Formats: sequence, C-alpha cells, structure tokens
Amino acid sequence: MSFYHGNHIFYAFTLSFLSISIVLLSIILFFLCRKKQFKPSKDFEVTTIIKPSATNYPLSEIDSATDRFNPHRIIGKGRLGTTYAAVLDKDELVVAKRIYPWLVLSKAGLGFQSVIKSLSLAQHPNIVPILGFSEAPGERIILMEYVDTMSLDFYLHQHVDGPSLLGWSQRLKIAAGIARGVEYLHEKMAPQVVHGCVKPSNVLVDVEFCPKLCDYGLSFLASKNEKMGLLGYVDEEYWLEGKSGGACKESDVYGIGVVLLELLTGKRNEGGLLVGWVLPLIKEMRYSEFLDPRIEIPSNMKPIVRLGKVALACVGNSRKTRPKITQIVSILDSLDD
Repeated sequence: MSFYHGNHIFYAFTLSFLSISIVLLSIILFFLCRKKQFKPSKDFEVTTIIKPSATNYPLSEIDSATDRFNPHRIIGKGRLGTTYAAVLDKDELVVAKRIYPWLVLSKAGLGFQSVIKSLSLAQHPNIVPILGFSEAPGERIILMEYVDTMSLDFYLHQHVDGPSLLGWSQRLKIAAGIARGVEYLHEKMAPQVVHGCVKPSNVLVDVEFCPKLCDYGLSFLASKNEKMGLLGYVDEEYWLEGKSGGACKESDVYGIGVVLLELLTGKRNEGGLLVGWVLPLIKEMRYSEFLDPRIEIPSNMKPIVRLGKVALACVGNSRKTRPKITQIVSILDSLDD
C-alpha cells in the first residue's frame, strides 16, 4: 500500500507540475506573440488613424470668416467659383471656394453634401485636404486647407523669377508628385476619384517644391458643355456624348501629359496649340527647340528626354492606348531619384 501510495503522490505531483508549466508557457507565448505582432518594422505604416469627414458649417459662420465675402479677401477665380481667404474661430486660416450661383442653380438637385464628405476623406502629401462645406439655398461653399504656396501656373507663367526658381530638378520633382497625387485619387481612394481637370492652376507648389492637387472630383458641379478652364487640358473624347465622353481616368492622364509639356517648355497650352507644336519635336528628338529657354539646358538630358516621352504617350494616344497612372508614377519616380 505504501508503494502504491508513493506512486500515486509522485504521479499527482508530476501532473500538477506539468499543468503549471503548460499554463506558464502559454502566458509567456501569449506575451511574446503580442510583442511580435505590434513591433513596428521599417516598413510599418500607421493606417489606423482615420480622417473625419468634412464639417458642415452654417453659412453665417462662413460669412463672418470671409468678412461678408469681401472682395479684398479674394485670392483666385476659376471655372467653378471664387476663392477667399477665410479665418474661422481660433484664428484658423482656410480657403473658402464659393461656387458660382448659376452653377448652384443648375445643379441644385445633386448630392453636394455627400460628395464633399467623401472627397474630404482624402489623405495624401500631394493632395490639398478638404476641411468643410456650407450648403444653403443658392449657396455651395467648400473649405480647404490653406497652403502657403503659389500655383504651378503662377511659377511658370506669371512670376517674373518663377522659371529660374523652378530648375529641371524641381520640375522633375513636381511632375512625379502630381502623378502620385492622381494615382492616389484613381487607385487608393474608395470610391475612386477622377480629378476632372489636371492643369497647372490646380497644382499648388510649396516652398519645398512639393506639388499639391486641388479642385479634385468637382466636375459634378460644372456645366457639361462649359469649355472655359478645360479647353486644352482635356482630350477630344471629353466632348463626346454618352459614356465615351466626359471626365475619366484617361482624361486625367491627358491632363498630366499637358502639364508635363508646360514644365518642359514653360509655355501655356492655349487652346491645345502647345500640344500640336511640341509633339512632332519630341518625336524627332529636337529638344533644344522647345525646352524652356529661360533656364539652362541640363548636362544630363536622359531624364528630360524620358519626361518628354511620357508626355508624348499621355497626349499622343487615344484613351484606349494611354499609359495607366501607375506606369506613369513608376517612370517619373525613377527620374526624381
């Protein structure tokens, strides 16, 4: 009996020891796995922070922020509306885009609020954030982050010293940033967004020559047949009736191509004339005849030639044969290295 009793005690002790060991091992493994799961790697990106959608501001607050839409607050006018420098509570400086009244009246039944809230979720270094909006009878106003910058159009075509400030390295950087911004809209947003009018006046350039796209996804506010502000920056297919016409990813790619041509030449694409002039010269590799004469031709022409070929592919082909935005980004990123 003593032998049996001793074996029973030994068995019970062994079983208890194993049970405790398993429990301890489980606890240790749990903490190790948890630590490993949340240990950031060099490729770790914070994706848990979700940007809140645009705030709905009462018109009275926008009226106060713009000093009753004082003409002295106007900082620009475009095809969709007038932009004002606005100061919200706590001295927050923003940009208020007041959509033209005739566009508001013609598009009165559209879901302005839902579209702007969706667009305001965009978060990207090459995109100007939308912060809020205001909607009232006869009024549609969009609030955007104030970026202490000038437009690419200003640098290229209005500023006396603008061309000298934008050397070839800066222009390559701007080209790559524009493409990345459009890629984000086309491929990373949900739902995907078509910019609708990619042109230099819709590209803001900060002090570090980082471009930021504005006025994206607002084509729903515009008159379909209105050519002001679009002519020269959208393809011929844009003007066709039905599904084959209008704004689409391919028309955005065309706009990118035109912007690249303006970066190369320093000239505006007035009525599409720039495209007709430059394309034959690019095909014949006659770069010295069209490169912006206000800055010195670079010693290494390979990136410039490559940029010209990308522009040619964007504007020289039909919608079906244009390069995808991901292809454009891949090429331009390599030029910006």
